[in-house]
Amino acid sequence: MIIIESYTTAVIMCLVTMLCWGSWANTMKLTRKSWVFQLFYWDYALGVLIFSLALALTMGSTGSAGRSFINDLSQASPRALLSALASGAIFNLSNVFLVAVIDFAGMSIAFPIGIGLALVIGVITGFISNPIGNPWLIFGGLICISVAIIIDGIAYGKIPGGGKGSKAKGILISIFVGIFMGFFYPLLVSSISPEWIHLQHGMLGPYSAIVLFATGLFLSTFLWNYYLMRKPLLGKSVRFINYFRDGSTKDHLLGIVGGLIWCTGFSLMTLAGNQAGTAISYGLGQGATMVAAFWGVFIWKEFKQAPKTTNKLLLSMFFFYLLGLTLLVTAKQNH
Repeated sequence: MIIIESYTTAVIMCLVTMLCWGSWANTMKLTRKSWVFQLFYWDYALGVLIFSLALALTMGSTGSAGRSFINDLSQASPRALLSALASGAIFNLSNVFLVAVIDFAGMSIAFPIGIGLALVIGVITGFISNPIGNPWLIFGGLICISVAIIIDGIAYGKIPGGGKGSKAKGILISIFVGIFMGFFYPLLVSSISPEWIHLQHGMLGPYSAIVLFATGLFLSTFLWNYYLMRKPLLGKSVRFINYFRDGSTKDHLLGIVGGLIWCTGFSLMTLAGNQAGTAISYGLGQGATMVAAFWGVFIWKEFKQAPKTTNKLLLSMFFFYLLGLTLLVTAKQNH
């Protein structure tokens, strides 16, 4: 398999992750209004699985390091396999609700609060399991990001009216999203061998772990997404027949592309973790909150009804996110 051996390359990959994770949800925004997020999500989950398999059968099966994808799967212990699968299912529980919040509250509230909280939890647990980097810079960055989350919540509260859903529901579900999403990555990392050139027996290589994660995500969609089809947070229930009857080719392709974009970012972050460390790579990847907030504020105009004084709050949010991400980038270089 091909591995990353440069810290600079790893940081660049994490920055690409940030762009991918902050932008994939735009594909849902581009579908027709009649194409509800529950139907979009089936194609998204399929796109994630397709990309993970393509990556494992190419980069994961060439090169002199580690084991090929098939050989790696065949020797993995049940514990490693289950950990990787479970991480995908746990992530998917939070992600399907994240998409629900995007649907009725917008990207600029779902990402900064939901993913921002996940960033804080994920970096703390990641640093405990793999303490790479200057702890003062890492936790200083987390404080800045936490401040940005609070500011975003205050700004969201200034939008008049409730729209399709209440503000309180959007914030509470975003907090739920953040808590669950913050714990999936350390569980995935626990299934991956700490040494990648000579993989530990019974443990997974990164490419196999990504495939199992994607498999757990796809299979759990039949549980989590089906529940939201029958018991939606807002609006009417949806049936499976609507997926085959109502979707255009464009709608389906946008969902698959959304999954491909997300999994590209996830794969790059996971592969970068060997050099950057779990805490730094996850923290930089979750900087997607800033990218998503940019899309939500400037492209989709989700704060257009808010008073002009809200602009100062939004600028402050971007400032603290940028400062926090900068501290995370420099955390290893100053260790």
